[in-house]
Amino acid sequence: MSDQRTHIPFDFEEDSHIRTLIQMALEEDLGPAGDVTSKALMPSESTSVVMTTREACVPAGLGIAARVFQLVDASLEVECLVEDGEHLEAGRDVMRIRGPALGVLSAERTALNFVQRLSGIATVTRQYVEKVEDLGTQILDTRKTTPGWRRLEKYAVHCGGGVNHRAGLYDQVLIKDNHLSHWLRRTGKSIADAVEAAREASPGLLIEVEADTVPQVKRLVEARPDWILLDNMTFAEMEACVEVCRGICKTEASGGITLQTLRGIAETGVDAISVGALTHSVRAVDLGLDAEV
Repeated sequence: MSDQRTHIPFDFEEDSHIRTLIQMALEEDLGPAGDVTSKALMPSESTSVVMTTREACVPAGLGIAARVFQLVDASLEVECLVEDGEHLEAGRDVMRIRGPALGVLSAERTALNFVQRLSGIATVTRQYVEKVEDLGTQILDTRKTTPGWRRLEKYAVHCGGGVNHRAGLYDQVLIKDNHLSHWLRRTGKSIADAVEAAREASPGLLIEVEADTVPQVKRLVEARPDWILLDNMTFAEMEACVEVCRGICKTEASGGITLQTLRGIAETGVDAISVGALTHSVRAVDLGLDAEV
């Protein structure tokens, strides 16, 4: 079993879940009557507009935005001027849209909502990645995502240079404290036995176990899981656990991670740091859509 995590595949044109999500967002905004203001004031005008970032950022979701415009009006010409994952300074044009103004304005807010949210995630992820990239520490995302948006938000983490953890409860074993407490109470067996039981039940899947003390980690390495998650440990405890796990399994730090504590945690030697804030606490990037003059 490889100890390396891989990027979760993303193809918005082929992914039926993403298509449904876009359609739901458009239906939410347009309702049964469509853009009544634009219909009244500019039903037949043509326009050319540019999407511009008003702050430095890492864009993500431009393909989603293009899809939104074209679903509203297939005659719209959409040109992406940059690629997802680039570093952009404030004032950079990222997309140009030409065609009927009614279609442009009807799609504008939905398209911006997708790009602003996803670019916020990519931008924050890049800040975390750059803080520790010289140490070779992976920055991982978590399952603390917006319901229904997980594939999109994990794609944005990837655009920012982060590494996707598990996609859900189905593609990796992660034995956490609640699992262990039930296991130990029900069976009377050891933590290492829990790892073996998970390995037998899910052969081929990566197995990770949460631990919050050094003695726990010393017991866990006997079962040789692929990863051990070091939960809310001090720097000294993490350093000790890294030594215990060296040559046996990978280590991941988790719990209350911030940009201020990130560097010190990485310097303990952990292989990865998971950061829930990448997806649950980000601010949308300020983007605008303005007519070309």
